[in-house]
Amino acid sequence: MKLGRDFYDRDTRAVARDLLGKYLVRVWDGVPLAVRITETEAYIGRMDKACHAYNYRRTQRTETLFAPPGTAYIYLIYGMHHCLNFVTEPEGEPAAVLIRGAQARSGNGFLARNRFGKAFDQLSPYQKKNFLNGPGKLCRALALTRAENGLSLLGDTLFVCEDLEKIGLETPPEDRVPLEIRSGKRIGIDYAEEAADFLWRYYL
Repeated sequence: MKLGRDFYDRDTRAVARDLLGKYLVRVWDGVPLAVRITETEAYIGRMDKACHAYNYRRTQRTETLFAPPGTAYIYLIYGMHHCLNFVTEPEGEPAAVLIRGAQARSGNGFLARNRFGKAFDQLSPYQKKNFLNGPGKLCRALALTRAENGLSLLGDTLFVCEDLEKIGLETPPEDRVPLEIRSGKRIGIDYAEEAADFLWRYYL
């Protein structure tokens, strides 16, 4: 089942937790690439100095954060890495969930070529271990760039679903066990004063 707008139109921290274990699907060149979300971070503009739109700061870059819930917000950091976020809460409230990490579940060959330029079975153990454990790595594997910024997560190109049956695959048995969710400080936001201590990173 594909997640609808109601899923994203909630408290950002709840959405960040509830996304864990679900499947992000990117249809690329007609092929569904699916990954299981394992790590997220919540950002809430009205109270969070780590959010790009803190205190409702509206710029060309942050405009997408004010879009309807269930919109993809993709930005570039360090001039080289893209980061995928899901806009949350009511339209006009700048908030989103950063997708920090995932596990490959479908289209491994395409993911590996996008990420490393070679087949999945040619990857080293180190490359497989660090395949999708970072927002920039994830976007590169899924071929997501600023061109997809503002894309609706309710369509057929980029979406999140509860299981892999949505794309005609069987959900692995290891994905059906109860989730053990942990939380901690978000990464790379030491500049954010008191917000740097918010325990808004969630991971399996």
